Amino acid sequence: MASRLTTTALSFLTYLLILFSFSSSTTILPSNSDKVSLALYYESLCPYSANFIVNYLDKLVEDEDLLSIVDLYLSPWGNAKIRGNDTFVCQHGPYECLLNTVEACAIHAWPKLEDHFPFVYCVEKLVYERKYPEWESCFEELGLDPKLVSECYTGGYGNELELEYAAETNALQPPHKYVPWVVVDGQPLYEDYEDFITYICKAYKGTATPKACSNQSRHSILGAKAKSIPPVCYRDTIVSTLLESVRSATSLWMQ
Repeated sequence: MASRLTTTALSFLTYLLILFSFSSSTTILPSNSDKVSLALYYESLCPYSANFIVNYLDKLVEDEDLLSIVDLYLSPWGNAKIRGNDTFVCQHGPYECLLNTVEACAIHAWPKLEDHFPFVYCVEKLVYERKYPEWESCFEELGLDPKLVSECYTGGYGNELELEYAAETNALQPPHKYVPWVVVDGQPLYEDYEDFITYICKAYKGTATPKACSNQSRHSILGAKAKSIPPVCYRDTIVSTLLESVRSATSLWMQ
């Protein structure tokens, strides 16, 4: 009994130390270079996170010219919650915790964006298509050795990575209200997150203006006409995976 209490206390202390390390900063801060920082706080089984990665963020990654002015950062934690003894629960159940950890391990194993984003995209595309139990097929599809990622999430290091993402997400100011939570140069975009490229272009202070930003010049954030608010997964809301799948399918059919 004493041993279990000691382990729990140490786990909680570890989390507090990680949280304290992030508490002095409000969020991802603008970089010192001309690049614009873009951070995505998300969870793997939120269908709206998957939609954003597959149908919006991928357009940025595919545009080498535009990507050259951006520092893109992914944080796979979202609306999960810490429990005792180094464990946590996720909004869409245990499978989401697994995939959050798998994606955290992939980001750690392959730190360069061009190496880990294709894997994250592949997994999230399967989520988008409601085929996420087939996520391991992404290794073969992309010609990746699964060893580093598998050892990470089965050996416990993935949990440590998730605790770091938890502390970072929980230290955001203003606090995140839902996912996907998109932040450009330290400023959350709230419900306007699908228009993130416009905000990137507005924030860019360099001289090598990408073509995509030239095209954006005819649009004004402040003068934009009213548009529908994109769907999100709110924090503090527990939704069954089946119900979320029905909502996702309905949303896609109505597009």
